[in-house]
Amino acid sequence: MSDVHVTEALATLPAPEVLSQRRQRLVAVIVACALFMQNLDGTVISTALPAMARAFHADPVHMNVALTAYLFAISVFIPASGWMADRFGTRNVFRIAIAVFTLGSVLCGRADTLGFLVAARIVQGAGGAMMLPVGRLVLLRSVPKDRLIGAMAWVTMPALVGPVIGPPVGGFIVTYFSWNWIFDINVPIGVLGFTLVSLYVADRREADPGPFDLAGLVLSGLALAGFMAALELAGRNLVPGWAVLGLGLLCCAASVAYARRASRQARPLLDFSLMRFPTFAVSVIAGSLFRVGIGAIPFLLPMMLQLGFGRSAVQSGMITFASAAGAIGMKPATQWILRRFGFRVTLAANGLAAAAVLASYAAFRPGWPVAALYAVLLLGGMMRSLQFTAFNAIAYADVPAARMSAATTLYAALQQVSLTVGIPIGAGVLQLARGAGGHAGPATGDFALAFLVVAGISALASPASLLLPRGAGREMSGEMGRA
Repeated sequence: MSDVHVTEALATLPAPEVLSQRRQRLVAVIVACALFMQNLDGTVISTALPAMARAFHADPVHMNVALTAYLFAISVFIPASGWMADRFGTRNVFRIAIAVFTLGSVLCGRADTLGFLVAARIVQGAGGAMMLPVGRLVLLRSVPKDRLIGAMAWVTMPALVGPVIGPPVGGFIVTYFSWNWIFDINVPIGVLGFTLVSLYVADRREADPGPFDLAGLVLSGLALAGFMAALELAGRNLVPGWAVLGLGLLCCAASVAYARRASRQARPLLDFSLMRFPTFAVSVIAGSLFRVGIGAIPFLLPMMLQLGFGRSAVQSGMITFASAAGAIGMKPATQWILRRFGFRVTLAANGLAAAAVLASYAAFRPGWPVAALYAVLLLGGMMRSLQFTAFNAIAYADVPAARMSAATTLYAALQQVSLTVGIPIGAGVLQLARGAGGHAGPATGDFALAFLVVAGISALASPASLLLPRGAGREMSGEMGRA
C-alpha cells in the first residue's frame, strides 16, 4: 500500500469528539482500570482454588472448570461485542459490561457449590468479553490518532500487570482473609468504573449496524470455545483422548461452517476480510506469535520459582512483580521510541530482543541473587510493554471508521486465543521434559527447555513484523513530521 493510500486510510479513522488532553488521559485511565479488574480477576482465582475446593467439599482437580468456564464465556461472547457497540453505543455497552462483570463477581463471592461458581463465572465471562474490544473502541473514538499510542500504553498495562500480581494477591487474600474477598474486591472498582464511564465517556454508535447474526455467533462460539477447550484438556489426562479429538473436530467443522456463512454476510461478526489491510494483518500475525510465548510466563515463572527454586508463594510474587514494574516504567518512553524509529523497526528489533530476554529465563538458577532476577524481569517487562503497545496501535492505522468496531472485535478474539495457546504449549513441553528426564516433579532444566521453546515462538514475530510497509503508522507515531 502506497504512502498516499495509507494517509487516505488514516483520514478515515473515527473523528473523535473534541476532548481536552486531560480528558483524553482520563478516558484512557478509566478504560485501563476496567481492563485491569478483568485481567486481575482472571489470574487471582488460581491461588484460591484449593481453599475453595475445601469449602465446596470438591476435588481440587475438578476446580479447574472454574477457570475454563470463564475463558469459554469470553470466547463465545466476544464476537457479539462489535455489533452491540454499534447498535447500542460504546458508552452503554461498556457500562453494561462493567455491571455484568461486577454482578458475576458478587455471585462468585456468594457461591456455596462448584456448580453455582461455574454459573457465576460464565456471567463474569460474558461481561469480560465486552470489556476488551469495547474498551479499545472507546479509545479509538475518543482519542486523536496522534495521541493514540500514549492511550494504548495505558490499555496495555493491565494485560501485563494483572497476570503477574494476580497470584500473589490471591495468595495474600486467601491466607489472611477469605477466598470470597478475591471476588468482593471487584465490587467497589466496578461501581466506580460504572460511574466514571457514565460521566466522562461519550456515547458513539453506527446509524445502521445491520441485523444481528445469531447463527454466526453460535458457530464462532463453538469454533473458539472448542479450540480453547481442546488445548486446555490436551495432555492433562482429565478426559479420554477421543474426547479431545472430538473437540478438535468440532472446532474445525464450526470454523468451516462459520467461514462459509461469513463469506455471504455483509457484516460478519468476525470479519476476516480485515486481514486485507497490511498493518492489521501483520499486527494480528506477528502479535499472535509474540503473545503465544508471553502467555506462558504467568504459568511457567511462578511455578519455577516455587517448585524449582523452593520459594514461597509470597516470595515468588514479589519477584515476578518486577515485570509489572518494567511495564509501567516503559510507558513514558514508548511514544519517543516509536517517533524515533517507527513501528516497523521498533517491532522487529524490540521483538527479537524481548524474545532473547525471555530465553534468558532458562538460565535462572536457585543461586542467582534476587537483584539479578529483578533486573532481567524488569527489562523483560519493559520490552513487552513497548511491543504490546505498538502492536495494539498499528493494528488500527489503516482501518476505515465504519469497520473499526469489527476490527476491535476480531483483534480481541484472536488475542485471547493466542494468549491462551501459550499455557498448554509451555505445560506440554514441561511435561515432555519431565517425562524424558524421569523426574518425579519438574526440575530446573525442564523449565529451562520450556522457556526456550516459547521464546523461540515469540522470536518468529520479529521477521513477521518486517512485513509492515515502510513508514507504516507515521501519522500515529509522529514520524511523518520528521520525514
